[in-house]
Amino acid sequence: MSAPDWSALVPCLLATAAAAVAVLLVTFAVAVRRGLHRIVDVAWGLAFAAVAVVAFVLSDGHGDDGRRLLVTAATVVWGLRLSLHIAHRSRGHGEDPRYAELLDKAPGNRTRYALRTVYLSQAGLVWLISLPVQLAAHSPSPLGPLDAVATAVWAAGLVFEAVGDRQLARFKADPAHRGRIMDRGLWAWTRHPNYFGDALVWWGLYLLACTTWQTALAGLVSPVVMALLLTVGSGKRLLEKRMADRPGYAAYAARTSGFLPRPPRRGPSRHRR
Repeated sequence: MSAPDWSALVPCLLATAAAAVAVLLVTFAVAVRRGLHRIVDVAWGLAFAAVAVVAFVLSDGHGDDGRRLLVTAATVVWGLRLSLHIAHRSRGHGEDPRYAELLDKAPGNRTRYALRTVYLSQAGLVWLISLPVQLAAHSPSPLGPLDAVATAVWAAGLVFEAVGDRQLARFKADPAHRGRIMDRGLWAWTRHPNYFGDALVWWGLYLLACTTWQTALAGLVSPVVMALLLTVGSGKRLLEKRMADRPGYAAYAARTSGFLPRPPRRGPSRHRR
């Protein structure tokens, strides 16, 4: 397997960093104008899509066309679906408690603090996590059996994430479920099917970059950082902290896996919430 052209990859890394920063700065301007920082969650997927498109354009003539197209399409599909879902879910809602709590602790100007700790930090994370996308786009290696596995892992993650989001949205839309905890469908197998699917997507994208030991090693930071963000960072940990006092949540947590899907544990009669 051939290694990427590093002389072409380095300028791409700089351009994709600029693209990620640009998306988050535009989002910052919109958020400040509207007084609503939860908008940054919508930009998360869009920033990844922008990075993938820039990498696709700049890798022309350097990477295998099939691999370039596959990794770009996979990233854009995932990013746009996530952004559209979050935009629809947050429509009509006020500020996210996470950002309100964070900015209440701002040591000085709240706007400048938000720019540093929320927007620029997320731009940096987008760039870091998207390293496999850029590495894969610049790889001259043609698609092979490992890439079929990678695509299957990505697809399984996307389906898991999308189905979990859809099940939760339908559950919340039913007035009879007001105040209850979703514990059906995929949510009976893991408390966070959307986060698990998200992690799986990025393991699949990482595998598309594993064309040499160098790219496999350089890209490994991506799925590891994403998994950490989803489990011990701003994802699962903060959400479960807010849910801890909800009636029935402790019983749900006791019988349901926190991340990796598995059949629910047997126990007392389930509290339908």
